[in-house]
Amino acid sequence: MGNHFFICSIYAIIKMVMIMEEKVSINISARHVHLTKEAHAKLFDHDLTVRNPLNQIGQFAANETVTVKTDKGVFENVRIIGPLRSYNQVEISMTDARKLGIKPPVRKSGHLDGAETVTISTPKGEITEACSIIADRHVHMNPDKAKELGVVDDEVLKLAISGEKSGVIDVKAKVSDDGYYEVHLDTDDANAFLINPGDIGTLSK
Repeated sequence: MGNHFFICSIYAIIKMVMIMEEKVSINISARHVHLTKEAHAKLFDHDLTVRNPLNQIGQFAANETVTVKTDKGVFENVRIIGPLRSYNQVEISMTDARKLGIKPPVRKSGHLDGAETVTISTPKGEITEACSIIADRHVHMNPDKAKELGVVDDEVLKLAISGEKSGVIDVKAKVSDDGYYEVHLDTDDANAFLINPGDIGTLSK
């Protein structure tokens, strides 16, 4: 009994250490837009076309772009991320928000309570909607990876970043069936830590 307990305790400690030192690649999420089928129909006369696939399975950067504007600022050529969603969403950084003269909340994608109002336009048409947020820092993973790491969806984890401007920040686990294991930071966070796409961080609880 004593030896069995000792072995189990050692295994638990080893597993914890492995979790505390889990390496993860970091990707940078620039400003972009998600559209519903209805919004897409108002803005375009054709289906979205794929410019390049993204690491997240089934998602892609479209060739199509839109203009995002308020009465105080404008961004042209904002990329659409497909496929079409059940919600419209404009994800920007705080630096972007200042140019637009708005104060969007930090939210998980698809959670638009308190979102700021912006106009999304193309030569065909435009929509105005409260749909602009700053995306929460998050780490994508599928259920198998989440089980391996012992984490659940929305759990707050620590990401240690090395380099000339090192530091530790919070990221939330984002668990989905097609989740590709990587951290997503916006351009403000990436610039603050001098991060390039594909840099490696260390994830821990």
